[in-house]
Amino acid sequence: MLRYTYIIVVFFLLSFNMTSKKLKEGTYRAVLTLNEATGLELPFNFEVTYKGKKPIITIRNADEKIYVDEISIQGDSINFKMPVFDTEFRTKLVGNDLEGVWINHYKTENNRIKFKASFGESKRFMFAATQGSHAFEGKWEVSFSPNAKDSSKAIALFHHVEQSDFVTGTFLTETGDYRFLEGMKTGNQLYLSCFDGSHAFLFIAELKGGEKIEGLFYSGLSWKEPWIGQRNETFELAKANEISFVKNENEKIGFSFPDLNHKKISLSDPKFDNKPVIIQIMGSWCPNCMDESRYFAALYDQYNKDGLEIVALAFEKTNDFELAKKQLLRLKTRLQIHYDILITQASGKAKAAELFPALNTITAFPTTIFLNKNHEVVKVHTGFSGPATGSAYENYKKETESFILNLLKS
Repeated sequence: MLRYTYIIVVFFLLSFNMTSKKLKEGTYRAVLTLNEATGLELPFNFEVTYKGKKPIITIRNADEKIYVDEISIQGDSINFKMPVFDTEFRTKLVGNDLEGVWINHYKTENNRIKFKASFGESKRFMFAATQGSHAFEGKWEVSFSPNAKDSSKAIALFHHVEQSDFVTGTFLTETGDYRFLEGMKTGNQLYLSCFDGSHAFLFIAELKGGEKIEGLFYSGLSWKEPWIGQRNETFELAKANEISFVKNENEKIGFSFPDLNHKKISLSDPKFDNKPVIIQIMGSWCPNCMDESRYFAALYDQYNKDGLEIVALAFEKTNDFELAKKQLLRLKTRLQIHYDILITQASGKAKAAELFPALNTITAFPTTIFLNKNHEVVKVHTGFSGPATGSAYENYKKETESFILNLLKS
């Protein structure tokens, strides 16, 4: 009898310990530890809400909200997968806080970063805010890795929220933008961060004499570089429509790749006959491609009935068809994309350029090729300035829709 009583007690205790705990509703301050020795952390914020009994995590970067609903809870283990991107958090509940790691499955090295989220803390950077001067407001000409062989130019756009120490912004480059950055000024220093499931960005900078900036840029554990900036309201980057172009105007381009159902799709297919076509060179791993895909999904839904066709050629981080399909299906479902996505089973800009020898180069994902009804290349657009860039994004949308209407009429 004692033996059976013992078994029942042990079973009860095990059952109790395996009972899933509940993620507490409210605001959290999360940090990714980039350097334990120096205490360098990349912070971001999220909120936990419930839809019925189902928890939803909403990550915030300035005006961006990322809804995470692939959450599994077992005992004190709480794991959640980022939407679209192949990254995830594996954590344990410690009191009301979360402790664990963020895993980036696109990487084979330095792909795990220590993570902690503190419940009830709404600050991003732990500085006292004031109504001080908006010293970083405006447009800055920026050089990343100045004086180095691989130095590159950018435009920084910073905005003090209601003229406070809280700052939002982004960096525009010739290959895209750094999406939604959020942070604050403290003294003469600026701290900005972004976490979107793919990007894990931290910028630290110091104002020099009111007109110049010197700083460091961290991307996860794998990248660190210096950057400098100076105020310059007139500085412009190379035009996105002039970086890549057709070497011979009379040379046409084509493609033939399988879609997500293994069906071969070619530009010579009847569905494309006498229609303007947008060819989107992209990848599901690419945040700028995600922004462009979200815009193109709406563009396609609006103008497909008038004859517009869009086709995405995916250059994934794997040449395994089924793995690529799995990631692209997540993207297609999340963004409600109704145009064809084709799997090239190739990776990288060099391979993309090799598959499009008619172009002088391909320097970025995304790169977008616009064809008229005769399937002649009429424009090649490098990169994508997403919604974080404000007026640049709005101008791109206006120009693109006007261009599409002209292609449909001609």
